[in-house]
Amino acid sequence: MKKLALISLALGVFAAALSSVSALVFPMKGASPQEAAPAPAPSAAAPSYPEPPSGEGGVLPFAGEGDSRAVVRVKFGDEARELSMFEYLVGVVAGEMPASFEPEALRAQATAARTYALYGVFVSAPGSHPEADVCSDPGCCAAFASDVSLREGWGGDYDANISKIRSAVASTDGVYITYGSEPILAAFHSSSYGSTENAEDVWLGARPYLVSVPSPETEEDVPGLISTVTVSPEDFKATATAALPDAVFGHDAGTWITDVTEDRAGRVATLKIGGVPVTGAKLRALFGLRSTAVSVRVDASGDGGADVVFTTAGHGHGVGMSQYGANAMAKSGAGWRDIIKAYYTGAELSDEVFVETVKL
Repeated sequence: MKKLALISLALGVFAAALSSVSALVFPMKGASPQEAAPAPAPSAAAPSYPEPPSGEGGVLPFAGEGDSRAVVRVKFGDEARELSMFEYLVGVVAGEMPASFEPEALRAQATAARTYALYGVFVSAPGSHPEADVCSDPGCCAAFASDVSLREGWGGDYDANISKIRSAVASTDGVYITYGSEPILAAFHSSSYGSTENAEDVWLGARPYLVSVPSPETEEDVPGLISTVTVSPEDFKATATAALPDAVFGHDAGTWITDVTEDRAGRVATLKIGGVPVTGAKLRALFGLRSTAVSVRVDASGDGGADVVFTTAGHGHGVGMSQYGANAMAKSGAGWRDIIKAYYTGAELSDEVFVETVKL
């Protein structure tokens, strides 16, 4: 039943003929107690994007029927709201990528975000918010930019930028990424340094389509691709001790961080801080590092103290599609379908799967 439902979403162009099917696939879900909560602040509120005007013959020039009919529950702060998939994706693409990015990169982002939402609808919604399919927290699901915040941020460029974002969403209408006939966990991140990460080296469990692949962005493409965080010895010990009460720090700061191991993508997998084993992800969280692609050095001072210096490459968890990598690929002539298939190994796109099924 799920597979039939997902196929119907991909066929947005036939939505008029499949209106009854669409109603079954994406029913409006009943209101939950949380939906009675007061509306969140404007920056976190659901968008009020005006529906695009109809073109000649009643054809919508932006929003396709598939995304317009699909309903997704989104958690904004303490409140869950129902949005059309089109409304949701406009906010996500605008919140996740600069409008200055190449159109093909924006289309790839729209497709990944649509797939991530469908994964929450049909496969496995995050346990942190069972009342909603996705949320507006980028640390959990994806960033979301409200119409109010976009008007404020873009100013006089609002009309051109929102048109570009909406066009990117509409031109991929209803298309999602599949593996084994189901939507994939379409993870994405800001930037990588040479290659992306394996899912099992960041989270629990491997995904055959979330494996390390080359990513083309360079320092010329990404502002701050290489960044440095310097931590004083006092702050280092205080931060580490608060999270790792069993950690022991001797006089020699060179012994504070030991036994560093790397995963297959060259990122820090494990290490010991004050003798206590931690993961690279834990290290990143403790000291606010941009990624786990990090090197560490201790700069000794004349008074016996030593700053701990972290140098990181890339930004984010490193799994799935690199957004700056996607833009670099688009600048080199790659289409959004090529970008998707480059970052999600062995995955397919729903409209192509359907066409192949029809041929058989």
